[in-house]
Amino acid sequence: MKKYKIEAFENLVNAFQEMPSIGKKSAVKMAYHLVMEDSFLAMKLAHAIEEGVNSIQRCKKCHNMSEDELCAICSDEFRDESILCIVQSAKDILTIEESGQYKGVYYIVTQISDLDEYHLKDAVKGVNEVIFAFPPSLATDTMILYIEDKLAGEDIYFSKIAQGVPTGVELENIDILSLTRAMESRVKV
Repeated sequence: MKKYKIEAFENLVNAFQEMPSIGKKSAVKMAYHLVMEDSFLAMKLAHAIEEGVNSIQRCKKCHNMSEDELCAICSDEFRDESILCIVQSAKDILTIEESGQYKGVYYIVTQISDLDEYHLKDAVKGVNEVIFAFPPSLATDTMILYIEDKLAGEDIYFSKIAQGVPTGVELENIDILSLTRAMESRVKV
């Protein structure tokens, strides 16, 4: 018996499945909706993806997402540049910004092996406090110790967001109230 298969549809389903948190059933639903029910949305989505891929880059200063050399946060003259919040991804910045509680600047460190020590030291010029906003884990505790060691000669107060952020949970999955309380109740490292 020959298996029924539409190659273009299967390719679309497979592409959706490569996205984080998208399983087979969700991928089929989305592919079907775009192909059979809303081709205008499909074209709009394709255009938005193309535009995003072609125009979004990393900020030269903090590594956040940006359409320009510097992101909107690094370009904002009203941000408090004496407080630097170190996060693991641009998604974390989006999450913290949604809380509306933090008015400082950011720096992204994805993993220790990617850390440019000279770029980090440049980023902390004029900074009085570094806040580590990492989800609690042994790996992030190691990263905090490593960064503190690299900045040992600087006159900087180190803190981290308060516990209460569940271990192993990414910042984007934490409710805004918990994140706001964690930022307000940060503790010295």
